Amino acid sequence: MNILVAGGAGFIGSRLCKRLHETGHSFSIFDKVKSHVFPNTCTSIDISNNNLLQQLKTNKEIDAIVNLAAEHRDDVRPKSLYDDVNVEGAKNICDFARKQNITKIVFTSSVAVYGFAPLETNEKGSINPFNDYGRTKYEAELIYTQWQKEDPENRTLVIVRPTVVFGERNRGNVYNLLKQIASGRFIMIGNGKNRKSMAYVENVAAFLEYSIHSNPGRYIYNYVDKPDFNMNALVQKCNGILQGKETIGARLPKWVGLLIGCGFDIAAFLTKKRFTISSIRVKKFCADSTYSTAIEKTSFKAPTPLEEALRKTLQFEFLEDNSDEPEYFSE
Repeated sequence: MNILVAGGAGFIGSRLCKRLHETGHSFSIFDKVKSHVFPNTCTSIDISNNNLLQQLKTNKEIDAIVNLAAEHRDDVRPKSLYDDVNVEGAKNICDFARKQNITKIVFTSSVAVYGFAPLETNEKGSINPFNDYGRTKYEAELIYTQWQKEDPENRTLVIVRPTVVFGERNRGNVYNLLKQIASGRFIMIGNGKNRKSMAYVENVAAFLEYSIHSNPGRYIYNYVDKPDFNMNALVQKCNGILQGKETIGARLPKWVGLLIGCGFDIAAFLTKKRFTISSIRVKKFCADSTYSTAIEKTSFKAPTPLEEALRKTLQFEFLEDNSDEPEYFSE
């Protein structure tokens, strides 16, 4: 198959393209930044620019589009970028697919469409996003759904809603947490009993590759690697891997952590700087966030168990020297 990967220069996209390369698929990338891994197959195009997208040329007929391009950070400014990239980008992808007679799209959405969801929310959960990222991801889902409905007998749409994705080279929230633990300065906020669903980047990439072989129809999947860790277990496992001793260390009550987060919010507003601590990140840290997934009903098997994925990430980031490797910044 020949796959067009939008956002293929990013964290998940780079891993997906490596898998496609290893499994013998042809692929091309377009992204607003150059791919560190496959620069010769990457065209510099911003998904929000429909004129440039329509001029995109590939060497072979495209069998499927995988769209990973998104604005996703908590602090995107101006906020209109969420709509420009996530919503208008979806419209542009669908226009391109229509003109090129492409009948298969795999779209990476997010569990952010559920907002602060009940525990073990599945794909039928209520849509209730609390931020512009979640809102625009769901609006994009509706645009892709309309595209699929135009020719349901021939078109395939797979919507993948990953939970928080971590792995080697990522510089998002999970990395910031792991870095704090590795430094020995980590302080647990709250009682640590809240559980978190997580997803390892290699497993997400493997499922996206699996999804391109889907038959016509519309499919929605949460992506979660089970079993879920609670924060106490996560910190203990990290310390066990890093230090050989499963400890947790100091704690702060949740209300104190929120107060500190608000202080950093004020500092960020006054200085126009970004900080790794904020009130919304404290809220996310202390919240339960677990999901169930219909993937369990498919034949897909994740290549890397979650605890092994955590070990590989910690080894790569904090026990080896990989300073020359590219980094990917996300939430």
